[in-house]
Amino acid sequence: MELRVIEKTDTELRIEIAGEDHTFMNVLKGVLLEADDVAAATYDMNPEQSGGQTEPVLTVKSETVDPLDALETAAESMTDRTTALRDTVTAA
Repeated sequence: MELRVIEKTDTELRIEIAGEDHTFMNVLKGVLLEADDVAAATYDMNPEQSGGQTEPVLTVKSETVDPLDALETAAESMTDRTTALRDTVTAA
């Protein structure tokens, strides 16, 4: 997975996540939106409306924490959840 920061401020992060599709991006967005300190999370991957962009661009906004820290926390939560699911399936 390749990441490229497009824009970063104290309250907003725009980052390109190469090689991912709607499945991954929807899960990541959903986990971000569950966080109390994330004001908004969305992504765009529509080449026709984004000047030929083909990789998804995630936007995270937060007034209380660094948006990059919020993204890191969301990624850790996704890892924990998938590990728990794998362990449950293995035990079944």
